[in-house]
Amino acid sequence: MTVLDEIIVGVRQDLETRQRARSLADLERAVSALPAPMDPRPALAAAGLSVIAEVKRASPSKGHLASIEDPAELARAYQAGGAAAISVLTEARRFGGSLADLETVRAAVRTPLLRKDFVVTDYQLWEGRAAGADLALLIVAALTQAELEHLLGLGRRLGLACLVETHTGDEVRRAVDAGADLIGVNNRDLKTLAVDLAQFERLASLIPSGALKVAESGISGLADAARMADAGADAVLVGEALVKDGDPAAAIKAMRSLG
Repeated sequence: MTVLDEIIVGVRQDLETRQRARSLADLERAVSALPAPMDPRPALAAAGLSVIAEVKRASPSKGHLASIEDPAELARAYQAGGAAAISVLTEARRFGGSLADLETVRAAVRTPLLRKDFVVTDYQLWEGRAAGADLALLIVAALTQAELEHLLGLGRRLGLACLVETHTGDEVRRAVDAGADLIGVNNRDLKTLAVDLAQFERLASLIPSGALKVAESGISGLADAARMADAGADAVLVGEALVKDGDPAAAIKAMRSLG
């Protein structure tokens, strides 16, 4: 069993608990009362290198990264730095996140929010939208093609932009075939947790010009961000480097000047 497989087993177990506590019908009612979600694509497509800044306490590869006692404070710093979107980890077992973090950040900023989790069911898209998400992450490696296409379609109906994450050339082709217009290349292999920045450089050319390209993981500073910009990234998703930075707003501003 790969690391990704192990994570999804836990995700499904935790999901069962949440489904018992809150029905899909209740989520649907909550979503119907919300204002329309924000579209992150204009900011992600803006001149320069856009930044998706992540609220991330821990990771399977590095363990504890930062306490983040006040996610709202960190999110406000990200917004001040000009982040195009803010990613909030909501997976609890490996990343120390929660939907409460997403709700807290939503109340604090007007930047588009990505619910970063391992989405495998319709319920999770409704759940993320009800908590204030504007974007959802769909990981190609975790889904069949039929599941990917179905979840993309539901995301569109909910007004959610979907960041479709890939790791291989075949996964990029699957994302394109499914109609994804926001495609991420994760430099971290979720099956082994190994990081290779050349991953984005190898796969970026497979992403059509009409889709936005996001480089994810392993971006530890300006040099790495510049490398991804040079390889064609419209945006970088950065977590560890920002939660450990004493001035994340300045770090984001510096990255935005690239590209």
